[in-house]
Amino acid sequence: MWRRLRSALRRLRASPAASLPRGGRRLPAAMERAVVRCVPSEPKLSLRFVLPDGSAKHMQRDQAEPLGRALARIATNAAKGHAKAAKKSKKARAEGGPAGEAAAAGAAAPAVRLFSPDGEAVAEEMPNAAAWQDGAVLQIGEARYRVERNPPALTELQLPRSLLAGFPVCPKVSAEFAAPQHCLFRWYREQRPAAGGEAAAGGHGPAWVEAAAAERVFTPSNALVGLRLKLRCTPGDGAQRYGPPCEVESSGPVEAGPGACTFDSRHLYTKKVCGEGSIRAVSYNILADTYAQTEFSRTVLYPYCAPYALELDYRQNLLKKELAGYSADLICLQEVDKSVFVDSLTPALDAFGLDGLFKIKEKQHEGLATFYRRGKFSLLSQHDIAFSEALLSDPLHKELCDKLAKYPLVQEKVLQRSSVLQVSVLQSTTDPSRKICVANTHLYWHPKGGNIRLIQIAVALSHIKHVACDLYPSIPIIFCGDFNSTPSSGTYSFINSGGIAEDHEDWVSNGEEERCNMPLSHPFKLLSACGEPAYTNYVGGFHGCLDYIFIDKNALEVEQVIPLPSHEEVTTHQALPSVSHPSDHIALICDLKWK
Repeated sequence: MWRRLRSALRRLRASPAASLPRGGRRLPAAMERAVVRCVPSEPKLSLRFVLPDGSAKHMQRDQAEPLGRALARIATNAAKGHAKAAKKSKKARAEGGPAGEAAAAGAAAPAVRLFSPDGEAVAEEMPNAAAWQDGAVLQIGEARYRVERNPPALTELQLPRSLLAGFPVCPKVSAEFAAPQHCLFRWYREQRPAAGGEAAAGGHGPAWVEAAAAERVFTPSNALVGLRLKLRCTPGDGAQRYGPPCEVESSGPVEAGPGACTFDSRHLYTKKVCGEGSIRAVSYNILADTYAQTEFSRTVLYPYCAPYALELDYRQNLLKKELAGYSADLICLQEVDKSVFVDSLTPALDAFGLDGLFKIKEKQHEGLATFYRRGKFSLLSQHDIAFSEALLSDPLHKELCDKLAKYPLVQEKVLQRSSVLQVSVLQSTTDPSRKICVANTHLYWHPKGGNIRLIQIAVALSHIKHVACDLYPSIPIIFCGDFNSTPSSGTYSFINSGGIAEDHEDWVSNGEEERCNMPLSHPFKLLSACGEPAYTNYVGGFHGCLDYIFIDKNALEVEQVIPLPSHEEVTTHQALPSVSHPSDHIALICDLKWK
């Protein structure tokens, strides 16, 4: 692969001056390319090249403009550049006599022509969009440039701020006309200072030594603690074209990891991806940073947790290692900060073969994320809703809305909630007849909000019924989430049994003032795939089972449930979160198979 890259780079030479990708720097380069960026959805194309006098040109031209006008502008720019260079050379004017004076006075515009890849002159009437083809040759006077149309280019290259030994480092890679799976990666580590503490040879910053890794994800060993990392990435595409490489250095050194984590023993069961016909599903409330980083959290909710272990960067290191180690096909997450989804989880899980979808809560900075293994599933459609909005505007819920209107206090509380439901319909990549409806939610949290949760889950199941019975008749469902409901609650009973009586005690969960009595039903036969664990949430003042993976028991069955961490592991640091566990919840993991 590297032989192919060197060959490609010799052909391309390096890039002219251009805007740098955020977080990286463009490497030094020669200047014999004319780079054209032409995207059909944009009215203009851009053209970058470097004139023989060393001046970089970046032109924007209308795609529909005749080529001749663009060539005339290039000629004018070339003549101006030549004149400026001559004027700067005072020595040439002083010593060169009449010849120097003539050069300083300027020169005629050079001939500028564009030749097609097969050597024919391109007609000047042709529109720019059609004229500037990959492999064409631009001639400016005696200088010739190879045209590269939409070559692979990095737009962003970043490393996480926090690096821990034994934990995967997943760079954020954004590229245009390229894909991360076709990019080439080289990792380097700082060279340790010599015993005497002398600086690197030449005294110009650290010396870098290539690390034994040429993959997108790099896991530093304990031997690298105290050293910074550097990544060199060369963007590539499926046609084996390569753009100019970029480098980025870590902002800090690799730090020592926490040692054993609560999920290490669970990874022993999930070393490999499930076989065909099986689905490994994960549901996990990952504790939003917007809730972890408050004075109330630090002093009241989690006073037992070391402050550094509540920091987002630290928790993300643990979370990415935990999720990657589950080798899951479906991951449903709750309390996902938008920035965490975009900047951390998406690039990390993409490197492990998963694509992600995000649904933010109304008026919040966090929401739901569903990731699916792209080798097993493709996305057919999304049907996300906000409960309050759907209840008011979707005819599906008119009957429930009318019933709720009789209880204005409860109705107001339901409509004030920002809770959402994420629904994705996936199709098997190997058997298109197999489709599945994956739902993900996080219900209202308040201990006395049982009546609110019953309304929310009724809306959720009605919406899921519309998707899984009307839009895609008879497809099975997997319903994951933090339901904030213990197995003794009305919500759990309703999901499990298919109905709830109008006199259930949860209808008065917040007292007689907010009583609302109504019978509810749904058509599904649902089963809690992981049973009823003693707890999925363990904090100082509470522990209980709040999280579930419900499955359609007519179509799916449980192959195995990955054991939860032992009570000893959970309480090693008193409660959760801790230095060895990134959330106050515990992930549920199970392997399912089609019946």
